[in-house]
Amino acid sequence: MVPATRRLYWADDHCYEATAKILAVREDAIALDQTCFYPGGGGQPCDHGTLTLPSGAVLPVTLVQPDAERVFWHIVAHPELTPGLTVTLRLDAARRQALARYHTVLHVLNTIALRDYSAWITGAQIDVAYSRIDFKWEGFTPAVCPELESKVNAVLAGAHPLHARYLPEAEFHARPDLLRTLEVSPPVIDGHVRVVAIESFDEQACGGTHVPTTADVGRFTIYKTENKGRINKRLYVRLDDTLERP
Repeated sequence: MVPATRRLYWADDHCYEATAKILAVREDAIALDQTCFYPGGGGQPCDHGTLTLPSGAVLPVTLVQPDAERVFWHIVAHPELTPGLTVTLRLDAARRQALARYHTVLHVLNTIALRDYSAWITGAQIDVAYSRIDFKWEGFTPAVCPELESKVNAVLAGAHPLHARYLPEAEFHARPDLLRTLEVSPPVIDGHVRVVAIESFDEQACGGTHVPTTADVGRFTIYKTENKGRINKRLYVRLDDTLERP
């Protein structure tokens, strides 16, 4: 049985390179003892990057698939791939940073939406150029968007540091304030739930990747909204590379 993959990005969101040992090989994929690749989840797609062999061969990695035993299978095929071999993993850093910026701003947005408008997340999809997020939002109208933008950008300008911690499952269940969606429960790994904090602003359960501080996000805008049902509303958001300081 292949042991679960150690998730380096859980301890360090900003780990873009690592060495790893191949534990198992199948026709089109390998399992490693550890990885810096985020496999996708919570609306965030998996990381892209490369795997370098001791021979110097560089192989692209554009898909990582976790199985039920929490083994991450990196989709790549090459005749030199054998169990016991040590390889080097390198992320597409620009892609990771773009996804992390969007993931971070959605934390800020979903916290404000729940706190000020009693809106719960029903879905999200993160991309490198834009993201969308769905809310169960009674009484929503597009007229609220400028107000939302102002509130979100004020938090981003505050340069709040982000960090992760791990709560025992029982302690997590005693903290309903850490949830942002009613339909999906966060993963429990070895009896713990990962919680991401934006200092002096918010904490919520999350397994994804984020930027070091909210000042690294950029300026936030809502450029389109859609009705996806009577009270289900979809917001499309974009970031630019600058942040107006107060």
